Amino acid sequence: MNTRTFAAALALTLLAPAVLHAQWTNRYPRLEGFGHHVYVEGFEFPAVDAGVLDPAPSPDGRSIAIASRGWIWVLDESSGRARRLTRGGAMDSRPAWSPDGRRLAFVRDDTRRTWIVVVDAQTGREEQTIEHGDIALDPVFSADGSSLHYTSSADGLLHVWRMDLTTGEQVRAMAGTDRRLEMRPQPHPDGRRLVYLRKAGYADEVRVRDADGQEHTLLADGLLSQTRPALSPDGHIVAVNRPTHDGTWNLVLIELANPAHPVTLTTGLPLTPAWSADGRWLYFVESDAGRNMRLKRIAAAGGDAIDVAVSEWDWGEPTGTLRIRTRTAATAASLPARVHAVDAQGHPVLPKPGQSWFDGQHGRVFFYSPGVVELVAPAGAVTVTAVAGLTTPPVTATATVPAGGSAELVLDLQPVWDAQQAGWYSGDHHFHLNYGGIHNLEPTDLLAMMRGENLDVATPLLANLHNRFEDQAYEGWRHEGPPAVRFGQEVRAHFHGHVGLVGIESFFWPWIWGPGNPVYNRDDRSNAEALRHARDQGGIGVYVHPVSVRDPFANLSSIPLELVADGVLGDMGAIELACLWTDERGTAEVWYRLLNIGRPVLAVAGTDVMTDYFRTMAVGTTRVYAQLEEPFTFDRYLDALRAGRSFVSTGPMLEFMVEGGGPGDVITRSRADWSLNIHSAVPYDRVELLVNGHVVWTAAGAQIPGTTRHSGTLDLPAGGWVAVRAFSDGAVEWPAMNPSAFAHTAPIWIGRVGSTDPDAERAAAADLLRAL
Repeated sequence: MNTRTFAAALALTLLAPAVLHAQWTNRYPRLEGFGHHVYVEGFEFPAVDAGVLDPAPSPDGRSIAIASRGWIWVLDESSGRARRLTRGGAMDSRPAWSPDGRRLAFVRDDTRRTWIVVVDAQTGREEQTIEHGDIALDPVFSADGSSLHYTSSADGLLHVWRMDLTTGEQVRAMAGTDRRLEMRPQPHPDGRRLVYLRKAGYADEVRVRDADGQEHTLLADGLLSQTRPALSPDGHIVAVNRPTHDGTWNLVLIELANPAHPVTLTTGLPLTPAWSADGRWLYFVESDAGRNMRLKRIAAAGGDAIDVAVSEWDWGEPTGTLRIRTRTAATAASLPARVHAVDAQGHPVLPKPGQSWFDGQHGRVFFYSPGVVELVAPAGAVTVTAVAGLTTPPVTATATVPAGGSAELVLDLQPVWDAQQAGWYSGDHHFHLNYGGIHNLEPTDLLAMMRGENLDVATPLLANLHNRFEDQAYEGWRHEGPPAVRFGQEVRAHFHGHVGLVGIESFFWPWIWGPGNPVYNRDDRSNAEALRHARDQGGIGVYVHPVSVRDPFANLSSIPLELVADGVLGDMGAIELACLWTDERGTAEVWYRLLNIGRPVLAVAGTDVMTDYFRTMAVGTTRVYAQLEEPFTFDRYLDALRAGRSFVSTGPMLEFMVEGGGPGDVITRSRADWSLNIHSAVPYDRVELLVNGHVVWTAAGAQIPGTTRHSGTLDLPAGGWVAVRAFSDGAVEWPAMNPSAFAHTAPIWIGRVGSTDPDAERAAAADLLRAL
């Protein structure tokens, strides 16, 4: 980047004549030293699924403890009958047997913290509760049954602890270490060694530690997102599921005494490997075509993986079936929806088949329905909440499920605004299809999510997961729609700031460079190259998740290093004004300065969620709307974005006009009439009218769903822009998943696109120079 050219451009601008945080908040207690807590929860916390998770073969070889639907079950492998062992409203997972087979320890999760429970393996009677820190995971008994190892946040991070089951004493198993995360402890049968997973950001390792504190590495890689090592019963071999660089995973065997030559057993996405008691078999789970987990086993000597079927689910109480219909209230037409269902104890009820997710903002497990879905649930009350995109207030209803019978529940959803009828189409331009999660999703999996969120356009961004380059096979994949899907790319030069390339035909290489990246760390190039790559292909180059503080010009290091230069020189096409990880009002302050020096930078939005995770928000819960004058196509939608006929939103919908013109248009009067319709399914506290970034009119927001109308007359300067924003300072509920409500229109320009007001221009240029 030629800084001399940039400085000259800003100097000309200066001298020319007339020309608190809103990002995602963690529901669970935050661990020390993690800026992106979502990765800790997505990679390390348990999942819930209607299939089979977390297999733990019993010491006698007759049964397998599993997690399913958020409870612990014991599966008799010979008969295929699974007997439910636990009950209650919390979610149970990750069972581990005591050596005598009498007890099971597992993780219990109430959506705000996790702890360990020990139960009688026959009756399910709770014998012991281990609450140590706010997060406790991965219990495992020692070989003699005298102690329990587990991971705990008691000292602020996730470290391995050991509890004496007789005295109750709890001590750090590896005191004095400074590593960030210690996961999945595996005590050696000799009682002197411990195999565990060490995670230190982008330098993850499977290690073994002896009683003298000496350690050696069995496996090292950049980011072992879903790796769960399992030590063989004789203590000689560790089974590890490890990622490859093409998006698949291998299940490998590594000798403790000779780790240099691992043997691969199977490839795919094998999760949570576990040994049979005799060491002959390895059990694991893998996502099936219905996006549920399926139990499999493979011989330790090698061969084909075999399905381990559950032929009968014994709930230990009567069950029934609930059919849920979601409809449009006005016409009773079937309507795809996002659904959350719980039984009488508040425990999530899940469909099968079908993927499920956990909304960490509100503590709800959810799934998507095409309009009709059937659930098996314990007999009794089941309460269901449904929404269909950001414009629909949630509808909640309860049905009584009869024992051995079925019930039906109809939920009529009434949107506060029909965006498509008004010519507005919505898009999420920053999220990831696969990013180290528990599924290996295909692009067609997005369609059900988009229909349930009433999302018209999605541009999932292909991105590197440290040294892995995800989903390359989907370059050029598209679905015309609506819903329309086109893949883009996130280029992640950490030193300069991340940029998204939307509407491109081919990738930019390299995807990563500069300090903090492997191999390309000495590659000296600018983000402007990637941004021009998008522009040359008819796409849009976007600075993504740019600012996470409320006042970036009081904290200049919060602004991505190259953003100001690219914005001033015209290389940046758009800024991601709204994203779940950033502060929208702080980002807007940077955007306002660029607009005020006459740079018509577009405003777009994206969630930056990872759809293959269990713990993630919903795609489309942060989005941009573009207004089309012709029938929808992806290219016409992109043209409308380029023209600035848009607004971004995490909740409120804005229809703003000045003298009959909307966002992207030009007005020429010095005194103009304006009108604003705000349609919102969520509360918002304030609405503001801005001229050149300054509030010139404000009004209280609305606390109930519906439409609010405002109008007035506005005195305008000779140049610049006009826009409207609405926001809340507090948390909002479904359909939103952002911590607060926010919406902002693109500018309506005064006189011409890129016009400026001299005073606003000078002040903005001065701020941008300081930031540079």
